[in-house]
Amino acid sequence: MSGTFTKSMARNIFFGGTVFFALLFLALTFDSMQAIPKRDNHANLTPSVVAGKKVWETNNCIGCHTLMGEGAYFAPELGNVYKRRGPEFIKAWIQSQPTGAPGRRQMPNFHLTETQLNDLVEFLKYSSEINTANWPPNIEG
Repeated sequence: MSGTFTKSMARNIFFGGTVFFALLFLALTFDSMQAIPKRDNHANLTPSVVAGKKVWETNNCIGCHTLMGEGAYFAPELGNVYKRRGPEFIKAWIQSQPTGAPGRRQMPNFHLTETQLNDLVEFLKYSSEINTANWPPNIEG
């Protein structure tokens, strides 16, 4: 077998595979660039959503929570929490932390103002409206 497989054959396989996968990469990139504008939610981006994202980042929420599958897995997924619980529940939950329930992980109280809470809820609402192709698969995150 080794006598029939030459260096030129190996080179042709290498270059052929490289060209094939480069073209495949370009095709998938083109497909993604066509699909993303149809799935995003940029029309609903408001100053309140931007301020809510800043609250999310400055308090390092992603250090414990996930958002659309990205982040830490210490606390629940929040990509669909707005649909699951609603704005009033989210605000009340954040304000009541830590609950002191024994045996449960505790979220710190960040002492957010009413404006910060409203902005954070707007950010979570915005995030819940992004077409994520039914992610997370479990409605409870």
